[in-house]
Amino acid sequence: MPHQEPVRVKYGYLPTERDLSDRKLDLKVIFTDLPKTAAALATARTMARDLGAHITLMAAQVVPYPLPLAAPDVPVEFTERALESIATDDTTVEIYLCRDRNETIRRALPPDSLVIVGARKWRWWPSCDRQLIRLLRQDGRRVLVVPV
Repeated sequence: MPHQEPVRVKYGYLPTERDLSDRKLDLKVIFTDLPKTAAALATARTMARDLGAHITLMAAQVVPYPLPLAAPDVPVEFTERALESIATDDTTVEIYLCRDRNETIRRALPPDSLVIVGARKWRWWPSCDRQLIRLLRQDGRRVLVVPV
């Protein structure tokens, strides 16, 4: 099946050009699940306050192949409401409708990104979150893992 570009939906606090020029660092928080992402956002808020950085919450919503990318089986509004419950007003939220979560996140991140991911403490078996963290580090990204 041919590769399809993810559909990007952006909402929430959208920084103005002035906001972006004042903030030199954009912290990227990757959505894993609500509790782990809430912990990662709390860490990102502390860092942003100390560094004068901006926070972007990135979520990849996988759409099964029988459906068109723009018509997910779970409405985007549901995902938006779930993310609104943990995001603050100064957070930009980006939702990507895609086929492959890890590949979409990897392609959407700028090369010099500082990435924050909430994940369970290490277990002997690999999890989806740990696989993404490993891939991002292999790509040369700086990844901060917030253990939950």
